[in-house]
Amino acid sequence: MYKTNVELKKKARARIRRRIRKKISGTPDKPRVIVNRSNRYLYIQAIDDTSGTVLASVSTLEKDFKEKNKATKNMKASESLGKLAAQRIKKKKIKTIVFDRGAYPYHGRIKILADAMRKEGLKF
Repeated sequence: MYKTNVELKKKARARIRRRIRKKISGTPDKPRVIVNRSNRYLYIQAIDDTSGTVLASVSTLEKDFKEKNKATKNMKASESLGKLAAQRIKKKKIKTIVFDRGAYPYHGRIKILADAMRKEGLKF
């Protein structure tokens, strides 16, 4: 019984992910910024889907991030990670992005991260 529920949740998440991914794609001028979230860490990547390359990435596992922030999974950490990601993306001379939340609902850590990226000057 337990295994079946876990499989159902995985299938539902994959279905949500496919539905969102159908509508979103990144270009070199307007890359797709994907957010991956675990119970402990956040990961962000700016991806050019035409060539399949990662233009910029940042995570809460990095040494620079850990020196400034003690926590890696709370709201403050996601806000500072969004600022850091926006700065790295802007270094690549990119001003507009496509935000891909994945299968995660747009609230909590994901929303704060997106708002921090907007405050730093990225448009999406």
